[in-house]
Amino acid sequence: MPDPIFADPRLAPLYDVFDDDRSDLDLYRAVAREVGARRVLDVGCGTGTLALLLAGDGLDVVGVDPAGASLDVARAKPGADRVSWVHGDATTLPPLAVDLATMTGNVAQVFLADDDWSATLRGIRDALVPGGHLVLETRRPEARAWETWAAGDGGGARDVPGVGRVVEEFAVTEVALPLVSFRSVFRFPDGREVASSSTLRFRSLDGVRASLAAAGLDVVAVRDAPDRPGLEHVVLARRPPA
Repeated sequence: MPDPIFADPRLAPLYDVFDDDRSDLDLYRAVAREVGARRVLDVGCGTGTLALLLAGDGLDVVGVDPAGASLDVARAKPGADRVSWVHGDATTLPPLAVDLATMTGNVAQVFLADDDWSATLRGIRDALVPGGHLVLETRRPEARAWETWAAGDGGGARDVPGVGRVVEEFAVTEVALPLVSFRSVFRFPDGREVASSSTLRFRSLDGVRASLAAAGLDVVAVRDAPDRPGLEHVVLARRPPA
């Protein structure tokens, strides 16, 4: 089940406003060029920001997400007709043959159970052509990002087009490693409050490597995230050539 911030039709339109710095996506566009991708699968595409950028680069893009409200936002954006949008997840994909699959932001960490994570990786492997690549990012547990979150300002406020000033109150609610939970409450101009709770799993790099290998994917590179140096791993894996 996707978190309310993505699945609630009152909250999904807020996502791009509150998370408006997407310089992290430059990395994925660069990887697409690096591996010579022509067809891309964006797993957990959300409101479609990366999918639309890649389509604008001339690539054939499929965006898949289990949150229908986020896909509604994506489909309403300029250029959305250049992307194939799929309501579902990597385990329910139609037959595909893509050169590259992407998992941006926290997507790789929303799978809390080993079985769900393994099934997702197998679904991605099946969608890749032999020699095709998967690139994902995952936060380093040793960086203890949740401590920075907990010490932060607890939220913020944004002017949302068509809605008005929306205030977010944010708090880390539980740390039970490898799981970290947090909650946001969004207060709308009319006084309504809508909450969204989320949990992420912080996997070790060794654990990520092992799960990729078990799914039949070879790790070919581990890099630092250029937008969060020292805080995240960027993992590039490949389905072995036929």
